[in-house]
Amino acid sequence: MNKTILAIDIGSINICAIIAEIKDGRVQIQGHGITRSQGVKKGAITNIELASKSIKKALSDAKRIAGSNISSAIVSISNAYAKSLNSTGVVNIPHKDISIKELDRVMKTALYNANIPNEFDIVHVLPYNFKVDDQDFIEDPYGMNASRLEVDVNIIMTQKSNLANLTKAVRSAGVEIDGIVLSGYASAIATMDEDDKELGVAVIDLGGQTSNLVIHTGNSIRYNDFLGVGSNHITNDLSMALHTPLQIAENVKIRHGNLSETSNEIIELPIIGDEESRNGVSLEIVHSVIFARVEETLMLLAKSLDKSALREQIGAGIILTGGMTKLKGMRELAQSVFPTMPVRIGYPNEEKIDGLFDELKSPEFSTAVGLVLYSAGQHTEYEINFRQELLHSKTVKKDDLGDIRIRQKEETREERNTFPVESEPKLEAKQEKNIIFDDLPDIGKGDNHPIKKFVNWAKQLF
Repeated sequence: MNKTILAIDIGSINICAIIAEIKDGRVQIQGHGITRSQGVKKGAITNIELASKSIKKALSDAKRIAGSNISSAIVSISNAYAKSLNSTGVVNIPHKDISIKELDRVMKTALYNANIPNEFDIVHVLPYNFKVDDQDFIEDPYGMNASRLEVDVNIIMTQKSNLANLTKAVRSAGVEIDGIVLSGYASAIATMDEDDKELGVAVIDLGGQTSNLVIHTGNSIRYNDFLGVGSNHITNDLSMALHTPLQIAENVKIRHGNLSETSNEIIELPIIGDEESRNGVSLEIVHSVIFARVEETLMLLAKSLDKSALREQIGAGIILTGGMTKLKGMRELAQSVFPTMPVRIGYPNEEKIDGLFDELKSPEFSTAVGLVLYSAGQHTEYEINFRQELLHSKTVKKDDLGDIRIRQKEETREERNTFPVESEPKLEAKQEKNIIFDDLPDIGKGDNHPIKKFVNWAKQLF
């Protein structure tokens, strides 16, 4: 069965729209559009109208190339305001065989048990450990015989306002949201291979205004963090240090940015406010400015990695992706910051996708390609998405999940934070439960019933 996919990565520097088709189990890119981001800063929508125009421009370019008029999309959401917490769910297996219904039930139980703040909405519920009876670390419990199923999940959530603004911007561009994926999660999908998943890996996406860290161990994403620093900060540093306009500083970064080698060569740059004049600048200064900012960024991410307490579970090391990785010597510098772990630059995996345009093979488009792969089913084996629907790759009957009601977490939180208000029939029912001795009906014959005897004795006494 053929299926058309639209993926939109809303970044702080670029917005990328990709249209692909799933045919015979393979993903084929049909068209793409890339435009400069407006109304987006540090991963968050700051101007809905401008962001919507940028999305519409990228979308129209992709539609023109692909010849498609698709109107629903899977969209990335930044790690900027995302938080995560762990939870556990346990259910009994009445029929002794674990089906999709039981997997759905245990994961929703874990979600129900979590203490989700009122101002947050669910984005992903990712199981990283299944336990069947007393057996731990089950890779896939589907079809196994058991009396009890337990799961540990990582719940990724984002602020409701952030999600609402993203939805408004996308809808204003004439597109309905069919799925939402954390940008770091999408980057990991595009760059990881099976060995990385098996051994455990950290994926660091170094973007224009933000940097994301996600750690994949066991069966899914276990940890995610966000840093509001990206390659644009290097441009700003150069502009201030060299007293040159931002666009000139950006060109200097692209042409002369080198983290491993330095040079005494002098370059002539215009001065801010007096662009007709030129100022001679040594490339050694350029190297020092860029090196200092990148090293600081990587050191902060190393601290975040330590905070995760998962360093010992990362056997495959670190994958660096994102636009900042195009700086020469990035891998060598990262290797010095993470000396005990292998480091490599991660590109979108061409083996997973056909027809990848040369432009999209760059690390800066890992998130966009990852969104396509996610929509094609290359997500975690089991997952609850932002609509609280279970995603899986098993072939099941349509009615297997028919009687499972998706419980709205917002209602649950309101129930916890407010006193119960009962309807009139319930109040009447409670009143009927109050015993009035005079109205007590006879039970048995005459006054022989013990309660009736007690009532008569009380009447005589008083």
